[in-house]
Amino acid sequence: MENEKTSQTKIDYHLLFILFLIAVVSAIAIESARETLPAKLQHINFAQKQLMWYVIGTVVIAVTMLFDYDRLFKIAWYLYGFGIILLLGLELNVPGTVTIKGATSWYSLPGGNFQPSELMKIFMIIVISRMIVNHREKYHDPTLQDDLKLLGKIVLSLMPPLFLLARQPDMGMSMVFMAIAGSLILVSGIRLRIIAAIVGLAVLGATAFIVAFLYFPDVLKIQQYQLNRFYGWLNPYEYSSDQGFQLIKSLLAIGSGELYGKGYKNLDVYLPESHTDFIFSIIGEQFGFIGASIVVSLFFLLIYRMIQIALECHDPFGSYLCAGVIGMITFQVFQNVGMTIGLLPITGLPLPFVSYGGSSLATYMLAIGLVLNVRSRTQKFMFSAEQ
Repeated sequence: MENEKTSQTKIDYHLLFILFLIAVVSAIAIESARETLPAKLQHINFAQKQLMWYVIGTVVIAVTMLFDYDRLFKIAWYLYGFGIILLLGLELNVPGTVTIKGATSWYSLPGGNFQPSELMKIFMIIVISRMIVNHREKYHDPTLQDDLKLLGKIVLSLMPPLFLLARQPDMGMSMVFMAIAGSLILVSGIRLRIIAAIVGLAVLGATAFIVAFLYFPDVLKIQQYQLNRFYGWLNPYEYSSDQGFQLIKSLLAIGSGELYGKGYKNLDVYLPESHTDFIFSIIGEQFGFIGASIVVSLFFLLIYRMIQIALECHDPFGSYLCAGVIGMITFQVFQNVGMTIGLLPITGLPLPFVSYGGSSLATYMLAIGLVLNVRSRTQKFMFSAEQ
């Protein structure tokens, strides 16, 4: 019996083709939303700028493919520290910080605003993946106490960025970080009873928070505008002129599209932030249930392909990197689509790869680059029998 090993270094064109289709959807949707924007923004060709960011993202993917992803294992904590420094700079209001709608979450750069929390998401995936690999190498037959130790390490690594994000404030991004950690915990090998206990505690904590939020807001020191936002989600028509305005318009836009939609650029519903947070509503109004379903299906195919890559990878670190990217993208798609149809509260998270955004799109492309890197360096083993 001889073992023949071949290295697959080709690019995964299936994943890139799906990404190309999503890019086409993004350009079409953003261009159609242009006429719904305020007059002061209509002269800006956001679709063209989005395609430019896709080109930049393609360069990011190419650069990411030049080195072996194993090198990230060695510099994981340096990347984490760099990300914390960037977030700390926002907290300290260093020169160059930008505040939009009460949130200090950006740096002003020559090419536009840069949101460091986007980059920190990738760093969190890398550092948590490294922690899990190191822990599993040290404890080959882990006990319950060992699993709790790993869980504690993950929670401790998560606390600094969550604290700094809460100070901005950016609740939506905080939820993405927790989704990343949660997805990696699910595949880390930690006992299911521990995970079930965490889920139970999370549900209990969320219930207690909601009760306190609704009936004892003074205890949590919640501002009135935060209360109104929550009420606007639960009962948007009562707050139709303020916090419920966006949700009502989103529901009206998607509902009016019906099955086939009104047609390209036939938009009758005015929707704020139509080219960013509510791009899915624009798609639903123009192309109806069928068009919206096609977009969701493209995301399903994208995630399915990444799951295949994660399962085919023989290196635990590579599999964990893919799992973190899958968790990040899946949560943001679910959250964005959910908030446009009233299933979830509005958090301001964009629809990955589709909503207009520079730093966010570049981050997603970097994440795809990591997955492609893992795929290109996955080795396939073939066994043949000698007579």
